[in-house]
Order: sequence, then C-alpha cells, then structure tokens
Amino acid sequence: MKKTLLLSVVASTMIMAGGDITAPVEPVVETPVVAEASGWDFSGQAVLYYQTRDSAAFDLFDQEASAADAGLQLRAVNKDVFSGVGMGFEVNGLSTLNLENGVVSNTMQGVGNGDIDDATDGGWISQAYLTYGFGNTSLKLGRQELPKALSPFAFSEGWNVFKNTFDAALIVNTDITDTTLVGAWVAGANHNGFGAGNNLSDFNSVNEDDGIYMLTAQNKSFEGLTLTGTGYFAAGQGSADDTVILWADAKFAVSDYSIALQGGTIMNDDLADDAVAFGAKVGANFGMFDASVAYSSTDENAVFANVGGVKTPLYTQMILNQGVISFDADYVKAAVGVKALGGKFGVAYGYAVNHADDIAGGADNNPYELDVTYKTKVFNGSTTVFAGYVLTDDDIAGVDSRNLVRVWGRYNF
Repeated sequence: MKKTLLLSVVASTMIMAGGDITAPVEPVVETPVVAEASGWDFSGQAVLYYQTRDSAAFDLFDQEASAADAGLQLRAVNKDVFSGVGMGFEVNGLSTLNLENGVVSNTMQGVGNGDIDDATDGGWISQAYLTYGFGNTSLKLGRQELPKALSPFAFSEGWNVFKNTFDAALIVNTDITDTTLVGAWVAGANHNGFGAGNNLSDFNSVNEDDGIYMLTAQNKSFEGLTLTGTGYFAAGQGSADDTVILWADAKFAVSDYSIALQGGTIMNDDLADDAVAFGAKVGANFGMFDASVAYSSTDENAVFANVGGVKTPLYTQMILNQGVISFDADYVKAAVGVKALGGKFGVAYGYAVNHADDIAGGADNNPYELDVTYKTKVFNGSTTVFAGYVLTDDDIAGVDSRNLVRVWGRYNF
C-alpha cells in the first residue's frame, strides 16, 4: 500500500488579537500514514460576512461605508482514487443577497471585473489537485492552499470570506529524522484583497512563465524548539534582475512561556540595497489569560508582504496594520486574551515607534491601531462567530482616526 504525506493548512483563519497568541506554530506537515481507499469525503462551509468602516465622507454603518458577502464552499477529497493517486476539489460561490440595494455598497471579495454590479454573484474553482505518495515523500500538483508556516511570502490568507489559493507543484519529504523538507514551484495565484475590484475567480501568473521556486526546511530535533528556513527564487523578467528571498523563523516553548525570532532579506540588484526585516515575540499563558509582546523592523528597500494577498509574515501583524509594518517601520504590538462567556476576548495595541518619512502624508508620524475581538463556537461547535472592533489613527495632522466593525459567522458541515 502506498504511503502518503498529507499537507494540512493550520495557518490561523484570522490575523487578529483574539487568537492563541502564545502558542508556538506547529509544523504543518503530518507524518506519513498508510493510505486507505475510503472513498470521497465531502465537506464545506457557509459564511455570512459584514464589515463597515467610517471615513471623512461617511459614518459607520452608512451604506457607502459597508460591505457584505454570503458565501458557500463545497469540498470533495479522496486520498486514494486509484493506485495511490488522490484527488481534491473545492468550489466557492459568493452573493450579496441583494444587500447592495440598500445596506452595503461593496463586497468583501469579488467574482467579476468592475464595480459591485459586476461582482456580486458568481463562483470559482478554488482547489483542484492530485496527490501521490511513495516512501516518505508526497507530491501535490494543481490548485491548492499554501500555509504561512512553510511559505511565508506565498500563503493562503484566512481573514476574508474565503482563502486565496495557488497553482503550484509541491513535494514534501521526511526522510531526515525530525526534519521536513518542502519544495514548491508556484505558477499562478488569485489575490485576496478587499472589495469588488479583487476578483477571486481571476488566476494570473506570479512571474510570467518562470513562476517562483521555493525550498523550506523545518526541524524539531530539540524538544520545544521549531526551526524553519525558507528560500524563494524568481527569475528576472525583461530588464529586471532575479529576486531571492531568504527567511528564517525560530520558536521555542517551555511550560507556559514562549519566545520567537524571525528575520530575512529580499535581494535584487535592481534595489538600492538588499532589503532586511526582523522581529521578535515573547508570550505567556496564565490559565484563562494569555499575553504577548512583539516587535518588528522593516527597511525602506522593499515591501515584505504576501504575493497572494495583503498580509505579512511579521509577528506584529494585526487586523489592518499591514500597510504600516510591511515597509520602513519599527513597530511594537502588545496583546492579551481572556477566555470568558463561552468564547475568547482579545485586545491588541500596535504602535509605530519609527515610521517612513516619505509615506502616509509625507510626515514622520507614529500610526497606531487598537483591536478588540470576540470569537466563539455555537450550535454544538459547528459554527464559529467572530466580532471585532478596530480603531486606527495615521497620526497625520487634519486626518481623523477611523473605526471598523467586522462580524462574520462560519457554519461547517
């Protein structure tokens, strides 16, 4: 019987303050198991999602300030269709349920080109792949999710209605004790952004015909310590030079305490200099309470962000602050969580200690963000409900702070 290695996505479904902020990220590759012909496994989720954010022109909850989507996702997986070859398929559908006629003026995700009238109702194939395993090696070929823990600059983001995905070839090997090796060639992707203008049904090449190559090594030889190193290579197009990204992450947990370090560089001769970023995080768990403090630093030579979306791999990532932390900023984030009322409350505060002089209004400013969240499961654990409030201030003279309210529910079946 062929052995298969299953790739599971365990990146958090929301970049938010209410998560398990002190828990170390576990490797996302399971040990090899014997594949059994168990037939097709069908599952899915139904999502209702609403968000509103005020501005100088519109108040909170105004139609012009609000966006919404209803989504349905259907999934089918068979680990052994024939001779050890597995298959997986996933389709997504979105609709505003005609809320654009009086409640909202935008969608969270789009399925067409143009304004909301062209993007309200439709669907796309989000995953379609083949799998095969031999010995301690597995292959996964086709449209699929990629986890942030092993692919920090090309990963599937979970903050929106549905995750973005990639057209990729993936190989995973665990021959070396306590070590997982992952190789990938990423050919194409859709883009996970906000609004009707981000068409999730539109998959495009990420680097023309050359794609992007990735190699990751993750080691857990020492108890409580997880070391991960990742490298990307993208061949230059036209007159552009080749791009190389190197990124490392080290997480150590002992008892109820954890510490993590991260850092890397983006290298390209077209840049004024190699771009460098690094960060650190410490956390602790006190029963029903947990807390953490994180720091990140990025320079002005390149943007450190996901090629398939808008988020970053930085420990200081919050609900909305990616535009601040990804480029030329020193940032501090403090977060606390408490389990209460059948769920978990989270509060996080982030502050740019130093920020770029040449962006965000052209002034040396200190933008900040406050996130207050609550997350729980209802209906016998089948449905996850999330509510969040975000306060952001760009620290620019004459520009008011802004408020965001986000509410969603996911029913899994």
